[in-house]
Amino acid sequence: MSAKNHKVRVGISIGDFNGIGPEIIMKSLTDKTITDFFTPVIFGSGKLFTFQKNIFKLNLNFNYVNEASQAQPGKLNMVNLTKDNVNVELGVPTEESTKMAIDSLEMATEALMKGDIDVLVTAPINKDEMVKMGFKHAGHTGYFEEKFSKKGLMFLVTEDLKVAVSTHHIPIASVAENISKEKIKKQIRALNQTLIEDFCVQKPKIAVLGLNPHAGDGGVIGKEEIEIIEPAIKELSDNGILAFGPYPADSFFQPNKYKHFDAVLAMYHDQGLAPFKTLAYEEGVNYTAGLPFIRTSPDHGVAYDIAGKNIADEQSFTEAIFTAIKIFKNRSEYNDLMSNRMQPRKMAVDNGVDEDLPDENEG
Repeated sequence: MSAKNHKVRVGISIGDFNGIGPEIIMKSLTDKTITDFFTPVIFGSGKLFTFQKNIFKLNLNFNYVNEASQAQPGKLNMVNLTKDNVNVELGVPTEESTKMAIDSLEMATEALMKGDIDVLVTAPINKDEMVKMGFKHAGHTGYFEEKFSKKGLMFLVTEDLKVAVSTHHIPIASVAENISKEKIKKQIRALNQTLIEDFCVQKPKIAVLGLNPHAGDGGVIGKEEIEIIEPAIKELSDNGILAFGPYPADSFFQPNKYKHFDAVLAMYHDQGLAPFKTLAYEEGVNYTAGLPFIRTSPDHGVAYDIAGKNIADEQSFTEAIFTAIKIFKNRSEYNDLMSNRMQPRKMAVDNGVDEDLPDENEG
């Protein structure tokens, strides 16, 4: 079956269930026609979701399965992680909600790697509580990098604005020592490739931000631009990648500037995410680019302060689902195209003469 007609199996990890995870998941699936577009596979708890759907007065029916491979098209499938009762304390992280967040993520990732689901959409987690319980990573990105043995790139996307960050969840004091010319070159190459493969941009134009105020002001406020970022951009530009900069971050995110580029590489988390969330908070999607599997998430956190109040907006989570589906289809079609290009041409042979080759007496 071609990627165009394939009904994508969307795995969903539930995050911390005492936050807004289950609420935004269920609200994203309330349309009765939703299963015409994809097959949802939630890694959660039937009793938990039944309890919460009653709080939010949602009319949903789940198809409970023991593993993702049993999921059925046309139904809201749930891999039931536990048949026991679940203690819900909305607005407060607990050991139980943290453990289920870890279990849900791990089982969903295993299903993704086995091919039982096509893409994974992750609901928000409480990183601090998970680390306290032995989770080794300060976020999803590091976890997937270890599982897939490949570096990923945190990439925040909407239709009109796409921002990647060079360094992820590290202290500001450690940012400068965690950037290098080779690292930035690899990230720009990965960004260029994901724009081509996953977002159908034929010749991407990538803006690169400086690290220091005013992009170093010619070396007066810092040397990283001159010694690291500019050389990386030049080497890539000399090899055909359309990378530009470094640009001062404080004035870059104006519509008449950022809209001239297909994507932006910021040097650290808040430099990229603060303007992105200001410009595109409700529709923004977090995509881990550069990995062999597709994972997206909403661009917000667990939101304990509004958990259980039935006011959480599901738009970003819905966008994360459909962005993952779109990327899956774009990447599948790209891979099919590249595979066809690599196939050797079939050459007609008559009496041992290759008809695709010119006769040696011609010309």
